[in-house]
Amino acid sequence: MKSIKELKNLTGKRVVLRADFNVPIKNGVVLDDFRIKKVIPSILYLQKKGAKVIIISHIGDDGKESLLPVANKLKKYIKDVNFIQTPIFSNETQKILNSLKNKDIVLLENLRRETGEKKNSPSFARALSRYGDIYVNDAFSVSHREHASIVGITKYLPGYAGFQMEAEVENLSKVFNPPHPFLFILGGAKFETKIPLIKKFLRQADHIFIAGAIANDFFKARGYEVGTSLVSDANFQITPLLKAKNLILPTDVEVTKNSKNHITKPTEVMPDENIVDIGPQSVLQLKDLIAKAEFILWNGPLGKFESGFGKATEEVLKIVSKSKAKNVIGGGDTVALISKLKIEDKLGFVSTGGGATLDFLSKGTLPGIRVLK
Repeated sequence: MKSIKELKNLTGKRVVLRADFNVPIKNGVVLDDFRIKKVIPSILYLQKKGAKVIIISHIGDDGKESLLPVANKLKKYIKDVNFIQTPIFSNETQKILNSLKNKDIVLLENLRRETGEKKNSPSFARALSRYGDIYVNDAFSVSHREHASIVGITKYLPGYAGFQMEAEVENLSKVFNPPHPFLFILGGAKFETKIPLIKKFLRQADHIFIAGAIANDFFKARGYEVGTSLVSDANFQITPLLKAKNLILPTDVEVTKNSKNHITKPTEVMPDENIVDIGPQSVLQLKDLIAKAEFILWNGPLGKFESGFGKATEEVLKIVSKSKAKNVIGGGDTVALISKLKIEDKLGFVSTGGGATLDFLSKGTLPGIRVLK
């Protein structure tokens, strides 16, 4: 990829910077600013070089949300950011952008308020490109999407990678040739996005520990009762994978029934019980694997984090943070727990991506990366 470090004579240049500020917001307040903080080095670098920085991002899926809470949070780190609340292609927005001075920084309103963004409309991409002289992508976590602000705009502007984008590619690429023993911890749901990784890394990892909702599919394939637990609707024909000696499933699980929880074995789950987390014996299982590992890749929580079952994930994160093994961690819910525990500086590399991280690990590239070659 072409890096922003290669850019010369940025003074007075208009730089359209794609960030991913799709962060959790409640009652107008940003709950986790991890992704916001990660793009700040690129913003400040471009400002220092004298550029006019025009930040674009989306939030939510339907375009109904505003980036105003993000702008308020961003101002805590960069005071001179101005938020333009008028529609992206309005006369008011155009006037403000035409009056920008060197080193000015502005954030435009939610890209997904424009229908052309998700459709990768050429006319939308071209209109967006007219706001800049240079395009910089520092939104790795949405670069698996072929959207106008990720792919289409590069047909009209020279494209470069921001610092976080470079860091993501550099660190995630280490997974393709890691030191051994190599431990892969895979949790979360969305089995269809995880199965390619399981098949790929069964050939490369010394151990793959499966947890989260995807473990339920393996329990079911073994003929175990999974009760009311979340399982995939599709048949991924995973029974042959159970023969792999390096594939490890939890030895105990936490289940819930009528708001009461208890620990049981996977073979003893009742039809009216719901598997919500791994149990303490499984945490000890992981502790032993982590102690032996030289490299750890982790994606996705070990339990139903969104329903309050993040205990095991927190415990294992703390164990990894004290480990000597090199580690790469991704997945939105996992990252949220890292932010909560304030242990990012004790870990190796924490990816901003969820689906983008999975796609990159599976395919080795992303649409938003290919167009920056």
